[in-house]
Amino acid sequence: MRRRTVATDKAPKAVGPYSQAVVSGSFVFTAGQIPLNPATGELEQTDIETATRRVLANLDAVLRAAGSSLERAVKLTVFLTDLGLFSRMNEVYAEFFKGEPPARSAVQVSALPRGAMIEIEAVATLE
Repeated sequence: MRRRTVATDKAPKAVGPYSQAVVSGSFVFTAGQIPLNPATGELEQTDIETATRRVLANLDAVLRAAGSSLERAVKLTVFLTDLGLFSRMNEVYAEFFKGEPPARSAVQVSALPRGAMIEIEAVATLE
């Protein structure tokens, strides 16, 4: 099965030896996105709502560069440093997924890169 890597300047650049996404077959697998502004490289997380919007916008930019979008997401994994923020994150998340949302897992982790409070990764289809 053929695979290709995806890179876009509309989302934060990879800060290590990984790709923003990989397309394999008819699926796109993204790296986790934290709430970095792609233009400034700075965190946008004055609150969980702002951070969640930035992360989902970053994910959509990566998916679109791959030929997909959030609308074609089939599975997302949400990493939070505080599950006490889950309900507030979930309200913003629901704004992005109307109708039939993708499958999702959400877990609490002890820390995320750059001190982020949220990270989300996605799997989406190309078709």
